[in-house]
Amino acid sequence: MGAGSTAEAPGLVLVPTQGPPRLLGGLVLEHLGIQELPPGATSVEALLGAAGFHRRAGDLRVWEQGDILVLAGEELLGDGGRLLWTFPVSWNESDARRRVRYLGMASHDLRGSLANIRSYAALLLNGRNPLEPKVQRGLETILRNADRSLSFSQDFFDSSRADLGSLACEPERQSLIPLLDAAVERQRAAATAANVALVLDLDPRVAPPDVAVDGARIQHAVEAFILYQLARSQPGEVIYLRIHAGAPRVRVEVRREGVPLTDEDASVVFRREERAFREKKLEDPLRIYLARQEVEAHGGSVGVETDPSGSSLFITLTAVPGAMLGTPAALQA
Repeated sequence: MGAGSTAEAPGLVLVPTQGPPRLLGGLVLEHLGIQELPPGATSVEALLGAAGFHRRAGDLRVWEQGDILVLAGEELLGDGGRLLWTFPVSWNESDARRRVRYLGMASHDLRGSLANIRSYAALLLNGRNPLEPKVQRGLETILRNADRSLSFSQDFFDSSRADLGSLACEPERQSLIPLLDAAVERQRAAATAANVALVLDLDPRVAPPDVAVDGARIQHAVEAFILYQLARSQPGEVIYLRIHAGAPRVRVEVRREGVPLTDEDASVVFRREERAFREKKLEDPLRIYLARQEVEAHGGSVGVETDPSGSSLFITLTAVPGAMLGTPAALQA
């Protein structure tokens, strides 16, 4: 969950598809300092708002009331219901700021060195001077791995900042369509190389609601989902990006039509350490975990679903009410 140290057990509220929400134990009441579950507590916003909490600036997962801090979120259940959860946070502001500053220094030093390596490799490959084929291949390998290392280091430091509740996030009113279109175009070459069709599948009759997001963060999360699906695709399969609009939530789905994930694989998609140890590498587990952190920093949630014809990774975000709309933000490249 990140953002400080937390208690071992979460407080839980079950929101069924029918009937009122109900407590699963009494830890939610203890975490929020209330005597009973507020009426109409069918969302994190309604539950925490009724208890007198408001979101903490800079991390929408964290709610505060005076000096009391809690992490809160929700998980989608297979039957369509939802599970709201809370964790108390023990927050040491001074220590968190010190660790964020330390991460910033490490990020600057590492990324600066990698950027220099990349720049000189690109300079030598600019075509002005003829190169022997072996030297050309070597420089292309250096350039490719420098790009990969820069991307990995960015994900690592961003995820570490998110663990401290300090992930940089600047939400603006956005349309999701340009973000998804940009994500598809950035991963088009990888899909073509894998002989997999990558399709932005939108219903032209339905205009999806706008959302208030940091466009670069949500685009990164969507691309992480695409790369996860690509790594498990067989030639000839299709990956669809779809938007399912609903009030007050909007769902972005990255669905792979083909052999579905096993139940075991589906259960650990967003478990960074468990996947890293199982797969003997960190790059994709870290990228997917950061995608979860980025979505949760917007007050959203992530999930995975499987059925006999394929598997879906999805994001849910809160649609912006019409009265709150402003000028649309430009797409963040």
